[in-house]
Amino acid sequence: MGKLALAAKITHVPSMYLSELPGPRQGFRKPAIDGHIEIGRRCRELGVDTIVVFDTHWLVNANYHINCGPQFQGLYTSNELPHFIANMEYEFPGNPELGRLLAEECNRQSVETMAHDATTLAPEYGTLVPMRYMNADRHFKVVSVSALCTSHYLNDSARLGWAMRKAVEEHYDGTVAFLASGSLSHRFAQNGQAPDFATKVWSPFLETLDHRVVRMWEDGDWEDFCAMLPEYAVKGHGEGFMHDTAMLLGALGWSKYDGKAEVVTPYFGSSGTGQINAIFPVTPQDGSAIPAAQASNPAGVASTSRL
Repeated sequence: MGKLALAAKITHVPSMYLSELPGPRQGFRKPAIDGHIEIGRRCRELGVDTIVVFDTHWLVNANYHINCGPQFQGLYTSNELPHFIANMEYEFPGNPELGRLLAEECNRQSVETMAHDATTLAPEYGTLVPMRYMNADRHFKVVSVSALCTSHYLNDSARLGWAMRKAVEEHYDGTVAFLASGSLSHRFAQNGQAPDFATKVWSPFLETLDHRVVRMWEDGDWEDFCAMLPEYAVKGHGEGFMHDTAMLLGALGWSKYDGKAEVVTPYFGSSGTGQINAIFPVTPQDGSAIPAAQASNPAGVASTSRL
């Protein structure tokens, strides 16, 4: 019925908002902002009606959660970096119908997921920052998915991504984009050193690792990337333990994905972390490589591995 038209891995660094404001950093995140604007343009061109964001700033300790209220509006100040994002206005429509369909299919595929359509829960800045630039005219409906998952298996996140694609394709009458909103390496600069790392990555090891990953994406080396994702998430200090990336790759077919990433905003450093905007073409997939749900499997629960 419906269509997953666009998938992307995106940055949401709060310095994008800071870049708008008068001061010494004004304009320095223009490439990242332009990348968001381009992704929004592509979504419009493809007829997308709803953007689903896998948000690594929405921390959850149990279950997967979907924020699918009918409308979002307010002023946002980051509790993490209130000197970067303070009193940022936001407003866009939600999509309760799609949110419920996503949760229903995830549960059918043994990934316990809850949709919240009657809630005062506000989106986090992993959703708010990209929507500021992709959706300033409130053209798209928005659904936010928890992706800072503290006690979850990467297998389940991959299965969740696939289930959400199936929900769109089999039960939704519309066109959707999936965005994995999170960094590559996510090792912040030490307190007091942040200004020195405003445009740098924390260490040569992490920067080299990230560049190698980006090359794998551009070359379509998905079997090797999916195999190394659990270790990359740990040794690369992956944001949200890289659950947003697992969700995105699950939606794309996991290790059998056969597309190649298109970098829209080249890799850059921000406060020590590694960032990018990249689009992943959606290709036909049969789901045969998607990992089985793990938390619902007694043998899986006994495992100490996230994957």
